[in-house]
Amino acid sequence: MPFDVLLGVWVAAGLTLFIYSFLYKDNPFFKLGEHLYVGVSVGYTIVRIHYDVMIKTLYIPTVQEGKWWLLVPAFLGVLILARLVPRFAWLSRIAFAFIVGFGAGIAIPRVISSFILQQVQGTLKPLVAVTDQGVQLFTLQNLNTLLILVGVVSVLLYFFFSIEHRGALGAASRVGVYFLMISFGASFGYTVMARMSLLIGRFDDLIRFSSKEFGYASLVLLVFVIVVLALWERMSRRQKPQAE
Repeated sequence: MPFDVLLGVWVAAGLTLFIYSFLYKDNPFFKLGEHLYVGVSVGYTIVRIHYDVMIKTLYIPTVQEGKWWLLVPAFLGVLILARLVPRFAWLSRIAFAFIVGFGAGIAIPRVISSFILQQVQGTLKPLVAVTDQGVQLFTLQNLNTLLILVGVVSVLLYFFFSIEHRGALGAASRVGVYFLMISFGASFGYTVMARMSLLIGRFDDLIRFSSKEFGYASLVLLVFVIVVLALWERMSRRQKPQAE
């Protein structure tokens, strides 16, 4: 097996065990893995963003394609750096004004379309299906449309606080509570299952890396982590009486 692949396996298995060592308690291994993860992620993101902005978005279009008008937004981007100089910090407000205004102009129509118009469109579907065989009432699509309509109306009634929830309004709002509970439960279940999928993936890699092909990486590193944590815990207990 190539050395670079074997090195990557050992690093991956070691960092995985370092992170999961937090199940015991906060320790130097976990801090090392956490700091490496955050540092590498931030460094990669910064370098990647700078490469995409400076090379793909600015250098190639302007120098190679002749789109010199892109120097205007580049100049606005440079004005943001004026924030670092207190004397010229006011120049950064020009760039931030363009960013906020353009961002709001792009985001507001999308938000209205996604969270308002699309939701309204989903509740305006016909409750009956007209086909060549005639009008069909009890179909799966009709039942789905009816369920969406009942859920939207009952949830909206639950958040209607101008009238006390009694009688028919109270029953409808109670139905809305059930829909909200189902929605929150499904979202929570989806999140938990996604995390479980990540956990299973890491365990699968650890089991695979414990084979002879990878030099028993998982087993060796697991023993190493346990021994070091035991020594660290012993040293910590000795230092506590001295500190007291």
